[in-house]
Amino acid sequence: MRMHRLFASAVMTAVCLALAATAPLRAQAPLPTASEFLAAVRDNLVRAWRVQDQFAYKERRTQLHMNPFGRVGTGGTLVYDVTPVSDGPGFTRRLLERDGRPVRGEEIETFGERRRRDRAQAPDAVQDAISVLDLAIDRREIVNGRPLIVVNFSPKRGAKPGTREGRLARSFTGQIWIDESAHEVSRVEATAVESISYGHGLIARLSPGAHATVLRAQVKEDVWLPVSVRFTGEGRALLLRKLNVDFSVEWFDYRPTS
Repeated sequence: MRMHRLFASAVMTAVCLALAATAPLRAQAPLPTASEFLAAVRDNLVRAWRVQDQFAYKERRTQLHMNPFGRVGTGGTLVYDVTPVSDGPGFTRRLLERDGRPVRGEEIETFGERRRRDRAQAPDAVQDAISVLDLAIDRREIVNGRPLIVVNFSPKRGAKPGTREGRLARSFTGQIWIDESAHEVSRVEATAVESISYGHGLIARLSPGAHATVLRAQVKEDVWLPVSVRFTGEGRALLLRKLNVDFSVEWFDYRPTS
C-alpha cells in the first residue's frame, strides 16, 4: 500500500506540484497567464501536501501478489481504515473488508513512518519538481460544467533532481487537468519515458510506457486530495521474471483528525 500511495502522492507532488468526457470551451476566453496561474496551483498543492496527513481515510485496493507468471494485481480487493498516529510518525490501518465481505478481529498495524516527513519539506519537493519539468498551458476544456486548464509536461533535458518527487517527475510525460476557478489539480495522465525501479531495481523495474491516471477531488471545504490512482505497465520482477501490472487504488471517506 505504501508504494501505491507514495506513487500517487509523488506523481501529484512531483508532477502537479511542478506547477506549480470533455468538450472544448469557446475560444473567446483567453487562457490564463502561465506564471500566475501555475504559481497559485503550486501554492494549493503545497498546502494540501502539508495537511494530507491530518486526515483519516478508507482505502480500497487490489490485493497485490505475484503468481508464477509474474502477474501482479490479479487477486481480490481489500478495504482498510487508515488513521494517522496522533503522537508520532506513521499511520495505523485496520482491515475492514476482503472481497466485499466484512472482516472482524484483524490486528491493527502501523506503517508509513518514513512517508510522514516534516511538512516543511513540501516547498523543497515543489521546487525540485519544477526544476526537472518543462510545463506549458495547452488549452481549456469543460468537464462536468466546469472549465479546466490542460497543462502539458515533459522532462527537462539535463535536469538533476535531488528528491524522490523530482526523480519520479523526470521519468514521466503527460498532461494535467486543473480546475480553473479553484486552481486545483483534478486529473493527471502520465506515461513513463524511462524505466522506473523499486528497491534499486532488485524488486521490480517497470519499462518505459507504464501509464498512470491520478484523480483528485475536494474532500473538505478548500482541501483537495488524491481519490484514486490506476497504474498499468510491464517490466521485470526480481531481475528475471516478466512483470505485468494493472491495478487501481481508491481513497475515500476522508475525515479530519485535528
